[in-house]
Order: sequence, then C-alpha cells, then structure tokens
Amino acid sequence: MDKGNYTAVTEFFLVGLSHYPGLQISLYVLCLLMYLVILLGNSILIIISILDSHLHTPMYFFLGNLSFLDICYTSSFIPKILINFTSERKSISFLGCTLQMVISLGLGSTECILLAVMAYDRYVAICNPLRYTIIMNKRLCAQMAAWTWVAGFLIALIQTVLAMIKPFCGNIIDHITCEILALLKLICVDISLNVFIMTVGSIVLLITPLMLIFFSYIFILATILRINSSEGRKKAFSTCSAHLTVVILFYGSALFMYMKPKSKDTKTSDEIIVLSYGVVTPMLNPIIYSLRNKEVKGAVKKKVLFRNLFSRKI
Repeated sequence: MDKGNYTAVTEFFLVGLSHYPGLQISLYVLCLLMYLVILLGNSILIIISILDSHLHTPMYFFLGNLSFLDICYTSSFIPKILINFTSERKSISFLGCTLQMVISLGLGSTECILLAVMAYDRYVAICNPLRYTIIMNKRLCAQMAAWTWVAGFLIALIQTVLAMIKPFCGNIIDHITCEILALLKLICVDISLNVFIMTVGSIVLLITPLMLIFFSYIFILATILRINSSEGRKKAFSTCSAHLTVVILFYGSALFMYMKPKSKDTKTSDEIIVLSYGVVTPMLNPIIYSLRNKEVKGAVKKKVLFRNLFSRKI
C-alpha cells in the first residue's frame, strides 16, 4: 500500500454493531445493568475487605485490588459504549481513543498478572501454611501489587504508542471500542512490528501467567490430596475454587481473542467476546468470590446485622 496515501486523523468513528440497531438497544440495556452490578458488587467487596479486620490478609488485599481494577477497567469503555449506542454520531477523538486504548489495555494486562499473583498467594497458603505470614508479608504484597500495575501499563503503553504513531488510511473503526486489533487494520504501512510486539505481549501477559497458574495449581492439588482430613481438603478446595473459576472465565475469552492469528480483520463475534471478558467477567468476579467464600459472606452478614441493630437503637 502507498505509504503517502493516508489521512490526518483527528477523530474515529466506532461503527461496530451499527448494522444491528435492534441488537444495540438490547445490548444497551444489558450493558447498563451489568455495569451497575459491577460497580455495586466490586464496591461492596472493597468496602467489606477494608472494614472487616478478619479480612486484612494477603488474599483479600489482592482481591480488593482485583475489584478496584475491574471497576476502573469497565469504566474506561462501558460509558462510551452506552453513549454510542444511543448516538447517531458514534465518534471519539484521537486523544480519547488513545487514552481509552492505553487504559483498557493497561488494566486488562494488569489483571492477567494479578491473577497469577493471586495463584501464587494460594500456593503459599496451602503448600507452605506455617511460613505463609512470613513469606506473604505486607511489604511483599504491596510490591507485588505495585509491579503488576507498572508492568501491565508499561506493555500497554508500548503497544498503544506503536499503533497510534503510524499513518492511518481512514478513521472508521469496525468495533464498539478503540480496540487495538480493530485499529491495526486502518494503518497504511507495514504492521509487522506491531504484530510482533503484540505476540510477545501475549506470551508475557497471557501464556506466562497462565503457565504459572497451572503449575501453582498442580502443587496445590498434590498438597490437598495429601491432607488426611476430608474437612481440610474441602476447605482447601473452597479457597481455590473461586480464583480458578475467575481464571477460566477471563483467560478463556482473552486467549481466544488475542492468540488467534488475526490482525487485519475483526468480526461481530469479536465484539461479543470483548463484552464477555470485558463486562461479564468483572460482573461475575464479586459474585463468585461471595458465593464461594464463607468469610466474605460472614463479613457481609455481620455488617448488615450491625447496621440493623444500630438503626434500631437510634
């Protein structure tokens, strides 16, 4: 393609699903409801983990990070999706598209690493319980959480900059968000470097953390099977089942989206997948951790009971 035949882009038009107005109305209602559930559910988890002293442990520290991350992640693109679903001019400025891409990519990348960190926490708790509080001290937990955010946003910034500095042949993005795979097909010049960096990023952010999670759970399973007490095995399984469920939901859709060989084409199914791991998973995270965790349910009940008693005294 002629490298000189490009357009000076000041804004993009997000035309994904524009050919399905009926579907857009249904998705608007669905996304709005799910977004409200995400805000409510994850906020409750954060508040409970802060207020209840029994939940001041590494597991709930990382869970609070995950909830905060999910709120920020969904807030980076769902409001814009809702606006575009009800607007005839489905546009976003160049700067707005850049910010949306780097924030959503950064937060999504951070979650990939954070899930691996949470798997390591479960590994230490079950395989080395006597030294758990020594190994997973407050300083180490804070450093691990901080580095997940730094690494996630650093990789996202590199991918975004390499994409946005290239010349574009048009400004119509066949997607509902400024998604990097959809944006790459507008670039007029060779994108081999972009594809290479994305492949490396996928290995670092998807394959490597997934392998760490996989090996962590092999050791966890081996340790659990050596526990003589059936009650002990059940308790150990319950502490890991919620995290494992979240990992399967998140990585399943993310791997399908980013690891398949495609850089120039986007399909309607990809937009549905984006909504799957970008909206459904953050919505289910607090539900999964609440339903599968007795400590969280106990903390919620205790706070509700305390509030009821306090209101009666008043």
